[in-house]
Order: sequence, then C-alpha cells, then structure tokens
Amino acid sequence: MKELTQADIEDIISRVQVRLSGVPEGAAPASTLVAQTELQTDGELGDGIFATIDEAVAAARVAQSSYATEGLKTRHRIVDAIRRAMLDEADNLARLAHTETGLGRYEDKIKKNILVATKTPGPEDLEPVAVTGDDGMAVTEWAPVGLVGAITPTTNPTSTIINNSISILSAGNAAVFNVHPNAKRTSAENIRILNRVITQAGGPPNLITAVATPTLDSAKALMVHPDVRVLLVTGGPGVVKEALQAGKRAVTAGPGNPPVVVDETADIEKAGQAIVAGASFDNNVICTDEKEAIVIDAVADRLLKAMADSGAYLLKQHELARLERVIFREMGPPNKPGSINPAFIGKNASVILKEIGVAVDDSVRLVVADVPNDHNLVWTEQMMPVFPVTRVRDVSTAIDLAVRAEHGFRHTAGIHSTNVDAITRMARAMNCSIFVANGPFFSGLGQGGEGYSSFSIASPSGDGLTRPRTFSRPRRVSVVGALRIV
Repeated sequence: MKELTQADIEDIISRVQVRLSGVPEGAAPASTLVAQTELQTDGELGDGIFATIDEAVAAARVAQSSYATEGLKTRHRIVDAIRRAMLDEADNLARLAHTETGLGRYEDKIKKNILVATKTPGPEDLEPVAVTGDDGMAVTEWAPVGLVGAITPTTNPTSTIINNSISILSAGNAAVFNVHPNAKRTSAENIRILNRVITQAGGPPNLITAVATPTLDSAKALMVHPDVRVLLVTGGPGVVKEALQAGKRAVTAGPGNPPVVVDETADIEKAGQAIVAGASFDNNVICTDEKEAIVIDAVADRLLKAMADSGAYLLKQHELARLERVIFREMGPPNKPGSINPAFIGKNASVILKEIGVAVDDSVRLVVADVPNDHNLVWTEQMMPVFPVTRVRDVSTAIDLAVRAEHGFRHTAGIHSTNVDAITRMARAMNCSIFVANGPFFSGLGQGGEGYSSFSIASPSGDGLTRPRTFSRPRRVSVVGALRIV
C-alpha cells in the first residue's frame, strides 16, 4: 500500500468537504442518517464485537500474540490504512455520533475525526534512543505492553476510539474497548470498520475488540481482567477513581474546568474571536474547551463586544436569571460547582435560548453571561455553549482565580496577553497538561496549532497527552566496552 502523504490527506479532506456542501451547520440530512444508522443493530457480533468481556479479551490476546511477531513495517502499513479509512469515514462517523448521542455539532465532530486521523502519532513515535561512551553502548527501545483496556466517553466517541486505536496499535498492542452505553452503536460501527481495515492491510483479526452491550459491570470486568495489562480510561471522576483502584497501571483522562484569562495587553478582538470559537467547539462537550473567562475589568466591555461581534449572544441579567433555572438542576453555594441539567448538555445555543423565549438561529454558537466571580457557572464544567465571563482588577488576581476555578485538575488553561511575564506566571501556576496562549484551546490538541493530537488527556495519572510511548515499556540493551565507533 502506498504511504499516506500530506497530498493524500488534503485530497481526502477536500472530498469530505464536497460531500458536506449544502448541509446546514449542526445538522445532517435525516434520510442519510437513518439509512446509515440502520446498517447496524444492537448486539450484532463479528468484526471485533463480542458478547462478553472474556471473549473480547481472549480474541484480542490471540491477535496481539500474532501482531507482536510482525515488524515495524506491518505496524506502519496498518496505521497508514487506518488513517486513510478514518479520513474517508469522518463525516459518516460524525453523523452517527451526532444522531445517537444528541450531543455537540455534527460539523465539529467531522473536524475532530479528521484531526485525530491525521495528527495522532504513529509508530514513528517509538524511535530508539542510543547512547555511546568510553564504556560501550546502550540502546533503549519501546516494547508493547500487551493488552490495553480502554473505556471511552459519550462526548467524543469516534474521535477517542480512532485516537486510542492508533496510539495503542502503533506501540504493538491490542485494544479492548468498553464504550459508553449512550454511544454503543456508533462505537461498535467504528470498531467494525477498523477491524476490516486492519485485516485488509494484512493484520490479524480482532486486534481491536469490544463488548456488544457495554455496562458498568462490563467496564469493571475489563478493569480487573488479569490479561489486561494497562487501562486507558477517558471519562468522569467516578470511572477514573474506579480505574485507579483496579490494582494495575491506569492511564486516566478525567474532568477539567479550563479557565482563560484576558489581560489589558491582549489583542481584544482576536481574543473574543478565539474564545467564541474554542468555547463553542462541539457545543463545549470537550474537556479541553474554554469553560470560563476571567478578564481584567478595564477591557471587559471590549471583550464582550468582541465576542458578540464573533457570533455570541450576550445575556441580559433578567435572561440569565431565567436561564439558571433551565441549565442547572441545582445551584451550588458561592464559589462552588452547581449540578447541571443533563438535558441541555451538548445542545446548540439556539435550543437552550429557546427555553427562555429567545429566538436565534444556529449560527449563534455561544451564549455569554457577565457574572460575578462566585457565580456557579465559573466553577462548573458546564459542557454546553453557555459561557461565563467574570471581571477582576488585575492579572495577578485573574491568575489566582483561574487556579482556584480549575479545581486542581491540572487539565487545560490559557491566557490572551502580550505580556510574556504574565504568560509565564500563569503557565507555571496552572501546572496543566495543556496551556494555550493567544489562541482557542483546541489549538492545544493540534487543531490549528502545532504538536500532536490526543483525545485522552491523562492529567489524573500524570501521563498528559497520550501517545504510542504511553502504551510502551522502555527496554534497554547494553554492550559493554564495544560498539562505540568514534
């Protein structure tokens, strides 16, 4: 198979965009969605889908034993084939995910699928490290860990599966998924496609497996299964806690409440545009999206205007009071998170505003609320396009509030500023896996920014943005007194 080039990627993306032409933002043709969704049925087995965790693990173990004997060329060939197929299926998988989960924006889910298909590192991430000296030579190489048990969220079902699969297989492993029940049909179809692609590229069947009917019990069974060497969990605090108690290595990607600071030196128009783009991306369901803005009071009104000019809707105070009763099941005490109404998670801004009698079209991507520092929205990972902006007197106060509002998750944060001292101070204070200066936070995932992509940001376990090396064992060979040729 011909190696995938940048020209190939651009050609596939252009074909995806042609198929998207004429499709309104946030929606897809209903007839297409129904036809594609009906290609699968609940509980359908085959192509990597099994009835029980034990069966899924056993099949993946056989596949990995075969895969581990193959060379790097096989891994490159398989990963290259996966990239091609996932680019070609990007819009189809986005449609399925949007229809089944009801979360986010269909057009943004396509972008996520393309991002992980192109920017997740492959086997090239496993380059050996050689050291030579007077005492000889030492080489460190990256070995497979075996079976990786992966648990995926409903918010990013296909992009997480694609990203995790490329990373895990690049390292020479097999993956066993327990997907979120609310995205089980889409996730199963994604895994079936991946298995077909792998076998067509010369790989073994069942290198990626999953259980047909995922449940909490099947997730627990996967976590404690003796043949699963490493866990990769992308989800909320409950499943992360469960994984960390499983008695094996757990790579855990947990919650976030990413703050963005805007100081008086920032390019305010650019900041407003970037924050609207980032906070509204896939209707704010991504854990790296901006969740609250902390702005210096002297430039706050300018920032709010810039956000409105970029397509946001600015709430009036009486509208905010009505909206609070809609989006919260329960408001918390000051400076504490509230309980979000799950019915509005991931919904379009127009849907949420309609609940309070405000009619806007789907081109409005974000609802913005000017709130005090102690308002529940500042302290809550809302996961919907309702975005708080709060004012402080100076950048030191802003950084301090950002640290507290982020809750110590050490996930994602950022700043808009041209003051390098302020940028540096905040980056150090936040101590996050991702820190973004002067851009939307999705830049930190490689979308319009430099660096590789990951949709499992493993801050709780300290692994950061996952990559093939995350699922590898470093092994060293030393040759004493020889093989230094200089």
